[in-house]
Amino acid sequence: MAGRGARTPFLLRLSLLLLLRPGGEWGLWGTLGCASVTVGSPVVPLGSAVTASCSIQSKLCRGLEREKVQITWMMDNEPMAGSQQQDPDGTEVSNLTLPHFNRTQAKLWCWVEWNGTKQRVGMAEIRAGYPPAKPFNLSCVLNLSDYGLMCQWQQGAHSHLPTSVALKCAGSRGQVVTGCTPQGDSGHCTVPRPLLQLYRQMEIWVSATNALGTAESQHLLIDPMDVAKLDPPALHRVQSIPFQTDCIVLSWEVARSSAHMELQCELRYRTDEDTLWALVKDIPGQAGTAQRCGFLFGTSYSFQMRCRRSSARGYWSEWSPARNYTTHERAPSGTLDAWWSTRPATVGRGLEVQLRWKAPRQREANGRVLGYRVTLSPRQKGRDPPTVCNTTHTHCNFSAPVGTSRVYLSAYNAAGESAPTEVILLQRRGQPLGGLWAVPRGDHSLWVSWETPPAPVTAYVLEWQRVSSQPRHCRGCWKLERDGAATTALIQDGIEPFQRYNISLYPLYKDAIGMPTHTTAYSRQKEPSSAPKLHLKSISKSEAELCWDPVPVEMQNGFISSYTIFWANSTSDVSSATVNPSLSSFVIRELKPSTLYKVHIMASTAAGGTNGTSLTLVTTVLDDSEIQFLFLTLGLIFVLLILLLICFQKNGRVKQQFWPNVPDPANSSLGKWVPVELQQEPLPVPGAKEPGLAAISTVTVLERPVWGKEPSAEPAGSFPGPARPYVRQEAAGSPPAVQYARVVGEGYTGQQQLLGPCPSPARALLPQRSPKPYQNLWFHRAGPLACPEEPPATFPLLQGLRIGGAEELQDCPAF
Repeated sequence: MAGRGARTPFLLRLSLLLLLRPGGEWGLWGTLGCASVTVGSPVVPLGSAVTASCSIQSKLCRGLEREKVQITWMMDNEPMAGSQQQDPDGTEVSNLTLPHFNRTQAKLWCWVEWNGTKQRVGMAEIRAGYPPAKPFNLSCVLNLSDYGLMCQWQQGAHSHLPTSVALKCAGSRGQVVTGCTPQGDSGHCTVPRPLLQLYRQMEIWVSATNALGTAESQHLLIDPMDVAKLDPPALHRVQSIPFQTDCIVLSWEVARSSAHMELQCELRYRTDEDTLWALVKDIPGQAGTAQRCGFLFGTSYSFQMRCRRSSARGYWSEWSPARNYTTHERAPSGTLDAWWSTRPATVGRGLEVQLRWKAPRQREANGRVLGYRVTLSPRQKGRDPPTVCNTTHTHCNFSAPVGTSRVYLSAYNAAGESAPTEVILLQRRGQPLGGLWAVPRGDHSLWVSWETPPAPVTAYVLEWQRVSSQPRHCRGCWKLERDGAATTALIQDGIEPFQRYNISLYPLYKDAIGMPTHTTAYSRQKEPSSAPKLHLKSISKSEAELCWDPVPVEMQNGFISSYTIFWANSTSDVSSATVNPSLSSFVIRELKPSTLYKVHIMASTAAGGTNGTSLTLVTTVLDDSEIQFLFLTLGLIFVLLILLLICFQKNGRVKQQFWPNVPDPANSSLGKWVPVELQQEPLPVPGAKEPGLAAISTVTVLERPVWGKEPSAEPAGSFPGPARPYVRQEAAGSPPAVQYARVVGEGYTGQQQLLGPCPSPARALLPQRSPKPYQNLWFHRAGPLACPEEPPATFPLLQGLRIGGAEELQDCPAF
């Protein structure tokens, strides 16, 4: 029981889903006559009004006998509001009106609320569109291979409704039949031969029909044979007429399917260089041959032919396969356009000539030119003039004798040689033009205009050369304007967009060539392909000098109108400056010290500009002069520091240099010296010895006359007595005595010895003035004129003086 109770809700839900499935519930109730949906018209014009009605008979709908019926509408998935009412018989009716039906197709559903659930009880499908458009451009062609009439047309606008299209035919008896029906949406079909009436008028048209109406194309009244398209003829032979060298004869044969008809044919031909065809009309097809004159000599031609019925109401056949033919040659005719330049020969006496000329046009070449010949004189009967140049090119350089003023130029082919063209070698000394201008005429042409000079001009020579970084010369980039009154010319040869051209114009006078006038031009400009690369030339704390190389002329793509320099740091706005295109450097001023800047350059033409790569630079903290001053100051400080360091390290030497040390006699090692006679006498010696740099072993006193005294009575030429040596007492084991010095018995140079009544001979050694603080005061104890005391025992030298010189010093008592 529990399982059965659980299955009951599931079965109810399943039955409800079956009722709600499309078509299930309304099909059930519709079959029983419970509900019905009607519309005013299932197909309506697009945008028109649509009416619909949904009727529910509650008596016939099970479960709705006692329920209140609520009817709603849905168009596809969009709810619609209708008006509901109840008829006297109890039928619930809901009416719906759509004022503008803008869908090409839609389904209209009628819903009923039952047991709290909406159910669909009826549906009507509505389509909308337009009446069929009128077909146009109907044409028919009869194919003679199967005699089927193939007609084609163009469909009108789409009607959004199913439309049937058929090709209708009516014979002379007026019976209308369907000739053919196109497949799908194609606009063509073929009427079979049994439905056609040849050589009789037939009426043909296209009929298009849909639920909203029928449209027909224009009716054609034609004889099927008048619209027959014939097969092309076949060209058999083309040949020249020997006696009329500019004429040819053609022969052909018509197709077998049209051999019994009267045909009208056309012939067309052209050269290999031409793009347009020359057309010859009204050629009888049955003739089989035709003659035509005015052809060029030695020229290759292509010929084609087509035909149609003579009634001129049919279609032309396709053009026959092309047949090529080359006419025979004749000697070149006409004159050659020549241009020249001369200069004195570098070696010897002569004239160097550079001659250029234009190849003859096809009409004047009369065939393929094999070469050109340049002579210094015209041809004469019986002999040929000397040839200075024989070439297949259109230029020649040669040397001519001094005084040559004319040369003769001719062209030749397999049939002969042309009459010589006289070239007068005029000098370039005439007046130039008043002005020259060039403007673009197209991507591959330039229009040149000029101002005529006051003197009459016979012709003009116009030259143009492409400007390039690599020097080049175009030999054929020139033209001769034979009209001396002309003021304009068109350049079309070798002109390319985005390339610069130098243009020169020479006026030709009767007896001279005018000096050239120059200009430059572009046929088209655009922005440069690249911008210059910036280089940093110099930089300071407030300025930076930049330089760059000009853009190569091939990459300029136009006239450089200006250079623009942009610079900015990380905190300020972008600044810029425009530079004349003739300059290649620029100085940026008012920069901040020790700041990073990014700089780039833009090259501009009339068509736009191109930015270059960015250059990063950093300004300095100081200028060059400030840096030099700083380095100079630091250098001086460094030198002073070095000097001070040397002074501190060499303090003793510096002090000795300015304040020298004077030896103290009291502490001198001289006091240790004694005479030889006293070597055996014991002398008191100090306990400590003063160290010295060297030991004095012998002292000799040289006796000289005393300043201020009368000379002695000694005979002239006598010498003082022998010097008495003094020796130093040394301890045992000391090194042998070495003579060290001699004591001269006179005062210092410049001193005056004052000898008073002092009885001691030691007075001669006393100085005149009082001693300095650093001198030994032993000599000054007795006053400035007193005799010295007895030499101490610690001064053996004075002891020696006492011993050995007592007889000479009589004024002072002996020690």
